[in-house]
Amino acid sequence: MRNLIRAHETPNRRDLWSGPLLDRSFRVSISLKGLHSLLETICAIVLLKIDPHTMNRIVLAVLHQELSEDPQDFVATHLVRASQYFAGSGKYFASLYLLSHGAVKLVLVIALLRNKLWAYPLMIVTLAVFVCYQTYRFALSHSVAMILLTLFDIFVIFLTWLEYRKQRSRCQTASPGTTQS
Repeated sequence: MRNLIRAHETPNRRDLWSGPLLDRSFRVSISLKGLHSLLETICAIVLLKIDPHTMNRIVLAVLHQELSEDPQDFVATHLVRASQYFAGSGKYFASLYLLSHGAVKLVLVIALLRNKLWAYPLMIVTLAVFVCYQTYRFALSHSVAMILLTLFDIFVIFLTWLEYRKQRSRCQTASPGTTQS
Protein backbone atom coordinates (compact mmCIF):
# COMPACT_ATOMS: atom_id res chain seq x y z
CA MET A 1 0.00 0.00 0.00
CA ARG A 2 2.87 2.33 0.86
CA ASN A 3 4.42 1.79 -2.59
CA LEU A 4 1.10 2.58 -4.21
CA ILE A 5 0.90 5.89 -2.35
CA ARG A 6 4.51 6.72 -3.30
CA ALA A 7 3.77 6.00 -6.95
CA HIS A 8 1.07 8.67 -7.00
CA GLU A 9 3.06 11.33 -5.14
CA THR A 10 4.12 14.29 -7.21
CA PRO A 11 7.88 14.16 -7.70
CA ASN A 12 9.81 17.13 -6.43
CA ARG A 13 11.74 19.33 -8.82
CA ARG A 14 15.09 17.62 -8.10
CA ASP A 15 13.63 14.21 -9.04
CA LEU A 16 12.57 15.52 -12.44
CA TRP A 17 16.18 16.42 -13.26
CA SER A 18 17.81 13.29 -11.84
CA GLY A 19 15.22 10.54 -11.46
CA PRO A 20 13.87 7.64 -13.48
CA LEU A 21 12.01 9.96 -15.87
CA LEU A 22 15.31 11.54 -16.91
CA ASP A 23 16.94 8.13 -17.27
CA ARG A 24 14.14 6.83 -19.47
CA SER A 25 14.00 10.03 -21.51
CA PHE A 26 17.74 9.89 -22.05
CA ARG A 27 17.72 6.21 -23.05
CA VAL A 28 14.76 6.65 -25.41
CA SER A 29 16.16 9.79 -27.06
CA ILE A 30 19.61 8.24 -27.47
CA SER A 31 18.05 5.06 -28.88
CA LEU A 32 16.03 7.14 -31.36
CA LYS A 33 19.19 9.03 -32.27
CA GLY A 34 20.90 5.67 -32.79
CA LEU A 35 18.13 4.41 -35.08
CA HIS A 36 18.24 7.68 -37.00
CA SER A 37 22.04 7.38 -37.30
CA LEU A 38 21.77 3.80 -38.55
CA LEU A 39 19.19 4.89 -41.13
CA GLU A 40 21.44 7.76 -42.26
CA THR A 41 24.40 5.42 -42.65
CA ILE A 42 22.35 2.88 -44.64
CA CYS A 43 20.89 5.64 -46.86
CA ALA A 44 24.38 7.01 -47.53
CA ILE A 45 25.58 3.61 -48.70
CA VAL A 46 22.45 3.10 -50.82
CA LEU A 47 22.84 6.56 -52.38
CA LEU A 48 26.38 5.70 -53.42
CA LYS A 49 25.11 2.53 -55.12
CA ILE A 50 22.10 4.04 -56.95
CA ASP A 51 22.54 5.53 -60.39
CA PRO A 52 21.36 9.17 -60.05
CA HIS A 53 19.55 9.12 -63.42
CA THR A 54 17.65 5.98 -62.43
CA MET A 55 16.54 7.65 -59.23
CA ASN A 56 15.50 10.74 -61.21
CA ARG A 57 13.36 8.56 -63.52
CA ILE A 58 11.74 6.81 -60.53
CA VAL A 59 10.84 10.15 -58.91
CA LEU A 60 9.38 11.44 -62.16
CA ALA A 61 7.39 8.22 -62.68
CA VAL A 62 5.99 8.32 -59.14
CA LEU A 63 5.10 12.02 -59.33
CA HIS A 64 3.88 12.05 -62.95
CA GLN A 65 0.17 11.92 -62.11
CA GLU A 66 0.46 14.55 -59.37
CA LEU A 67 2.38 16.92 -61.64
CA SER A 68 -0.08 16.38 -64.51
CA GLU A 69 -2.94 17.39 -62.21
CA ASP A 70 -1.09 20.30 -60.60
CA PRO A 71 2.21 21.33 -62.23
CA GLN A 72 2.82 23.80 -59.38
CA ASP A 73 2.39 21.25 -56.55
CA PHE A 74 4.80 22.36 -53.82
CA VAL A 75 5.96 18.95 -52.59
CA ALA A 76 6.16 17.33 -56.04
CA THR A 77 8.12 20.18 -57.62
CA HIS A 78 10.57 20.22 -54.70
CA LEU A 79 11.07 16.46 -54.93
CA VAL A 80 11.72 16.70 -58.67
CA ARG A 81 14.17 19.56 -58.12
CA ALA A 82 15.92 17.60 -55.38
CA SER A 83 16.26 14.53 -57.59
CA GLN A 84 17.66 16.66 -60.42
CA TYR A 85 20.18 18.22 -58.04
CA PHE A 86 21.04 14.75 -56.82
CA ALA A 87 21.55 13.58 -60.40
CA GLY A 88 24.10 16.38 -60.78
CA SER A 89 26.69 17.10 -58.14
CA GLY A 90 24.52 16.44 -55.08
CA LYS A 91 25.01 12.68 -54.93
CA TYR A 92 28.45 12.73 -53.35
CA PHE A 93 27.68 15.60 -51.00
CA ALA A 94 24.48 13.92 -49.77
CA SER A 95 26.24 10.57 -49.35
CA LEU A 96 29.23 12.07 -47.55
CA TYR A 97 27.01 14.16 -45.30
CA LEU A 98 24.75 11.24 -44.38
CA LEU A 99 27.66 8.84 -43.91
CA SER A 100 29.70 11.17 -41.69
CA HIS A 101 26.65 12.33 -39.75
CA GLY A 102 25.31 8.82 -39.29
CA ALA A 103 28.55 6.99 -38.55
CA VAL A 104 29.83 9.51 -36.00
CA LYS A 105 26.53 9.60 -34.13
CA LEU A 106 26.20 5.81 -34.28
CA VAL A 107 29.61 5.32 -32.61
CA LEU A 108 28.75 7.90 -29.96
CA VAL A 109 25.31 6.41 -29.28
CA ILE A 110 26.83 2.96 -28.76
CA ALA A 111 29.40 4.44 -26.39
CA LEU A 112 26.69 6.33 -24.48
CA LEU A 113 24.54 3.23 -24.13
CA ARG A 114 27.62 1.54 -22.65
CA ASN A 115 28.05 4.49 -20.22
CA LYS A 116 31.45 5.53 -21.56
CA LEU A 117 32.11 8.84 -19.80
CA TRP A 118 34.23 10.28 -22.65
CA ALA A 119 31.31 9.98 -25.07
CA TYR A 120 29.02 12.40 -23.23
CA PRO A 121 30.94 15.64 -23.90
CA LEU A 122 31.86 14.42 -27.38
CA MET A 123 28.18 13.81 -28.20
CA ILE A 124 27.28 17.27 -26.90
CA VAL A 125 29.95 18.96 -29.04
CA THR A 126 29.12 16.84 -32.11
CA LEU A 127 25.41 17.58 -31.88
CA ALA A 128 26.12 21.27 -31.26
CA VAL A 129 28.13 21.41 -34.49
CA PHE A 130 25.30 19.66 -36.35
CA VAL A 131 22.76 22.05 -34.78
CA CYS A 132 24.77 25.02 -36.10
CA TYR A 133 24.91 23.49 -39.59
CA GLN A 134 21.22 22.53 -39.51
CA THR A 135 20.31 26.07 -38.45
CA TYR A 136 22.26 27.38 -41.43
CA ARG A 137 20.48 24.92 -43.74
CA PHE A 138 17.13 25.90 -42.25
CA ALA A 139 17.87 29.55 -43.00
CA LEU A 140 18.34 28.58 -46.65
CA SER A 141 15.54 26.04 -47.06
CA HIS A 142 12.97 26.86 -44.37
CA SER A 143 12.41 23.13 -44.04
CA VAL A 144 10.08 22.15 -41.21
CA ALA A 145 11.80 18.76 -41.00
CA MET A 146 15.16 20.48 -40.53
CA ILE A 147 13.90 22.64 -37.67
CA LEU A 148 12.24 19.63 -35.99
CA LEU A 149 15.48 17.64 -36.25
CA THR A 150 17.38 20.62 -34.83
CA LEU A 151 14.98 20.95 -31.90
CA PHE A 152 15.27 17.23 -31.20
CA ASP A 153 19.07 17.51 -31.27
CA ILE A 154 18.91 20.40 -28.78
CA PHE A 155 16.70 18.26 -26.53
CA VAL A 156 19.19 15.37 -26.79
CA ILE A 157 22.07 17.75 -25.95
CA PHE A 158 20.20 18.86 -22.83
CA LEU A 159 19.45 15.28 -21.73
CA THR A 160 23.04 14.21 -22.48
CA TRP A 161 24.38 17.07 -20.37
CA LEU A 162 22.13 16.13 -17.44
CA GLU A 163 23.06 12.45 -17.76
CA TYR A 164 26.78 13.34 -18.01
CA ARG A 165 26.59 15.34 -14.79
CA LYS A 166 24.90 12.41 -13.07
CA GLN A 167 27.37 9.82 -14.42
CA ARG A 168 30.38 12.00 -13.58
CA SER A 169 29.07 12.55 -10.07
CA ARG A 170 28.50 8.82 -9.67
CA CYS A 171 32.06 8.06 -10.85
CA GLN A 172 33.56 10.67 -8.51
CA THR A 173 31.67 9.32 -5.47
CA ALA A 174 32.61 5.74 -6.41
CA SER A 175 36.33 6.56 -6.52
CA PRO A 176 36.99 9.76 -4.55
CA GLY A 177 40.78 9.49 -4.92
CA THR A 178 40.76 9.57 -8.73
CA THR A 179 39.11 11.74 -11.31
CA GLN A 180 37.85 10.47 -14.63
CA SER A 181 37.62 12.40 -17.85
